[in-house]
Amino acid sequence: MDRTATEARGSSRAVENGSATTSIIEKAIGLAPALREGSNEATRLRRLPDATWRALLDAGILRGLQPSRWGGGEVNPADFFEAVSEVARADGSHGWVTGIVGVHPWQLALFPIEMQQEVWGDDPSVMHSSSYAPTGKAQKVSGGYRLSGRWSFSTGCDHCQWVNLGGITGAIEVEGVQVPDTRSFMVPRRDYKIDDNWRVAGLCGTGSKDIVIEDAFVPEYRSQSHWDYAMGRDLPGWEINPSPLYRLPFAIVFNYALAASVLGAARGFLDLWIDISRARKGGLGGVIGEDPYCQSLLSETNYAIEGGFLVMRHDFDELMDAALEHRPVSFQRRAAMRYNACRSAQLASRAVDRLFEASSGKAIFLDHPLQRRYQDIKAMLGHAYLGAEAPARMHGAFAFGQRVLNPFL
Repeated sequence: MDRTATEARGSSRAVENGSATTSIIEKAIGLAPALREGSNEATRLRRLPDATWRALLDAGILRGLQPSRWGGGEVNPADFFEAVSEVARADGSHGWVTGIVGVHPWQLALFPIEMQQEVWGDDPSVMHSSSYAPTGKAQKVSGGYRLSGRWSFSTGCDHCQWVNLGGITGAIEVEGVQVPDTRSFMVPRRDYKIDDNWRVAGLCGTGSKDIVIEDAFVPEYRSQSHWDYAMGRDLPGWEINPSPLYRLPFAIVFNYALAASVLGAARGFLDLWIDISRARKGGLGGVIGEDPYCQSLLSETNYAIEGGFLVMRHDFDELMDAALEHRPVSFQRRAAMRYNACRSAQLASRAVDRLFEASSGKAIFLDHPLQRRYQDIKAMLGHAYLGAEAPARMHGAFAFGQRVLNPFL
């Protein structure tokens, strides 16, 4: 996916939609110089600089999946993910924050109107971070839930006024089986603390710090079960946000937010590797750009990245068609899509590994231009939701006619 092709796709979609405005993808490309320039400050601050956060917000990229009733873009999800990839292409930390935080308005659109009003009523640009792993304690009480404990890796939390936390509140019955009730809980900034513990080797600028709660009450309307998402049950947000966009499977939307960041960061690594290698001399004196092995590596990496974007576009074309027709997508197909996202990210990362190995010993120095980009990609692949093994097993089980119950499918 070279930049010319990306710009052409973004422009054509704006024309097809009868809009004279700049597409979300073009806006992301336009911000790239500022994002690259802000990458050093992001690393130093261990979070995104205020200026680039505001630029992403004002450009509508972070709000691309937010409902139009709140001033959001309500764009095609594949367009949003390509925009995320262009942000990550400029800088990995900016892309990671944009992908993860940018998905949250889509999920909030599934909540009751009073929840949406509480977050966006005074300022529709308010964003929230998340930590979905149920590492804290959630207890069902009269009228809602009580939360306490610690949740890690809350990307972009410094810029957010709310957080979406994962928790398990006992068991519920799904298809005749007792399963843990895995839920999301929306918590306002006044009810939690941010532990400034983000000192890492990769994705340094994402500010993915810990969220700490001593004891917070969460009313019933601020919580939703991931089983409702997985089983396609009616959600209160559908009444006010009827777009097919909000009938997509949560698991796949979130999964591709991560994968799009990896694909974009890999494209940015390849861009820079080409620039550096074009005239670089090898250990035996030859020019790297004339080395047949390196030429092949370049093409293989490009293919891995291009393939990931093509599969992403194909999957979301299928999902949007199904949503338009109010037609459910089978669990087997959903598992395949989750595998597609994870496998695409892994293939792009492994291709980058080979490029890095062909970048000379100087690439290990911390001030080498490829070093931070490489560390960002390796940090991205550490996210549990990008592991390909679980969705692969689920897809295989469904293909063999076995039943699998998983709230994140």
